[in-house]
Amino acid sequence: MTIDTGEPQLSPVLCLHSLFLDPRAFDGLVAAGAGRFRFVAPEFPGQAGRVDEADATVTMDQCTDDMLALVDRLGLDSLSIVGQSMGGDVAVRMAARRPELVDRLVLMGSSAGAETDENREIFGAFVDRFGQEGFTPELVEFVKGILFAQTVLNDPARSDIHQTWTERLGELSPRLAHAARGVVERESALDLLPRITARTLIISGTQDQARPPAWSDEMFDAIPDAELWRIKTAGHSPCIEDPDAVIPRILDFLA
Repeated sequence: MTIDTGEPQLSPVLCLHSLFLDPRAFDGLVAAGAGRFRFVAPEFPGQAGRVDEADATVTMDQCTDDMLALVDRLGLDSLSIVGQSMGGDVAVRMAARRPELVDRLVLMGSSAGAETDENREIFGAFVDRFGQEGFTPELVEFVKGILFAQTVLNDPARSDIHQTWTERLGELSPRLAHAARGVVERESALDLLPRITARTLIISGTQDQARPPAWSDEMFDAIPDAELWRIKTAGHSPCIEDPDAVIPRILDFLA
């Protein structure tokens, strides 16, 4: 399931999803930007419809190679990238490796650093567990607590998040563990950030537990042309948690 709105006359925007999510996470952005941009939202190797492609850990560099190969197949020589969480991990590697390719960069709930030793232990044990048990209701609730702020999960007006993502997360395959290990065990890319020439918007939810605001500060300090937007109404997935505020800001930035 790769989204490509396919208008060659429009400026292309590559949308890179988070671990546990898929290209549908950008449905709202794609709908709001229809007719203004060409959106391409692919799946990462070892995830979503490509989950059976992986039989070992999928690294961030492998994902970067895969996305650059896609861009070349599509014949795109200039584009913008919107990356969510691990999608941002891949986006910064793409923008650092091929600075001339990326014009605008949007990073949400993301970072360029490695996980802390404590997080590697906690998340590594979680990956081992769902790799063995699958996504049980208990583990689905745990993942929702990573992806979304508690204030959002506790808001009756956002019951759509519970309904949509409880269903979608429950459908995930235990084989996703190969991709998840690549995220948990990723190496730092902080040294790559000064190479990025793209104008960059960093969106950081103050309630983000997975990628805390201080990690966004590291990117803001190191990327030469960056602006930082701290948003109080979101956690790890701002585009889903507060679309009415976040989507227009992204589209204005891309324009």
